[in-house]
Amino acid sequence: MDDATAPVERTEEEWRAQLGPEAYAVLRQGATERAWTGEYVSTTTTGVYRCRACGAELFRSTTKFESHCGWPSFYDPSDTSAVTLHEDGSLGMIRTEVRCARCGSHLGHVFRGEGYPTPTDDRYCINSIALTLEADDSVE
Repeated sequence: MDDATAPVERTEEEWRAQLGPEAYAVLRQGATERAWTGEYVSTTTTGVYRCRACGAELFRSTTKFESHCGWPSFYDPSDTSAVTLHEDGSLGMIRTEVRCARCGSHLGHVFRGEGYPTPTDDRYCINSIALTLEADDSVE
């Protein structure tokens, strides 16, 4: 296993120091940023979206679409093993939480069967603060 795919483990104190208060709240405590406030909601930059906590590749701009929900939306992760899905019973409803497979950080939720005209009909609704964007015009 190379460094890019090796699991990342840190203490909560290390995560807190690395991420800062807002990113820590979302990535490590499962919070959600306010709708329409994230830096990647409307961006159309070509590139790779990575986990802010560990740098793992999560999504590509080619799967990003405008869902008008207030958070960046993707119809598929860049690799099926890039994220893990978990049942989330918070807020009095059952949702599917999306976490980074490499470091376990909370990214957002995935919603299925909403009728979007995408190849998967999935909407990975992801917090901007959970991501970094590596812009690259050569990304396929």
